Amino acid sequence: MVMAPMTDKSIKREVNQMKAKNNVSIKKEANKGAWTAEEDRRLAEVIASHGPKRWKTIAAKAGLNRCGKSCRLRWLNYLRPNIKRGNISDQEEDLILRLHKLLGNRWSLIAGRLPGRTDNEIKNYWNSHLSKKIKQEKQRGAATREDCNARKNRAEEKVNVAMRGDEENSYKGLEDSEINFDVDEFFDFSNESPLNLEWISKFLELDKGFSDVL
Repeated sequence: MVMAPMTDKSIKREVNQMKAKNNVSIKKEANKGAWTAEEDRRLAEVIASHGPKRWKTIAAKAGLNRCGKSCRLRWLNYLRPNIKRGNISDQEEDLILRLHKLLGNRWSLIAGRLPGRTDNEIKNYWNSHLSKKIKQEKQRGAATREDCNARKNRAEEKVNVAMRGDEENSYKGLEDSEINFDVDEFFDFSNESPLNLEWISKFLELDKGFSDVL
């Protein structure tokens, strides 16, 4: 059986397929394990010469079997000369809290406002410490509010009980102070002497004169 001659298109397609297979194999073979001291030294030397940019090129020039992203993260989180590690101060913690409230989990932006701190360190510090601290403060605040409300309700209840007691006492006092008043007895002058009745006569004369004027 005679094979048909390969055209330019078929040759080009086969070459592309081979390149794709080679790229896949290269990606699979990239080292994803822990970095060694030798790898760190070679990466730092290349960055010192060419600067922290074009990470794929840096990985190739350093002869590292690492991807560009791995080299970038290794440099930013571990090898930079101005990195600060641990002992996050109260001022830094307060700034992290305020920035997280504003930016959320955008760790790179938060780290950019904390000189020497890495986004990885800030994220780990948040997850292991600050998030738990905030949760505990919220729980304490809720318990305090409940306690204040309970005390307020008890105080209001005591005031209401006292007011009801005062009202009951006042009502009883009014009942006790009522005077039995008999109108007929009040205007009964049969036992009065004539001298004592003079003011009544004068009062009646004045009342009659006032009626005549009207």
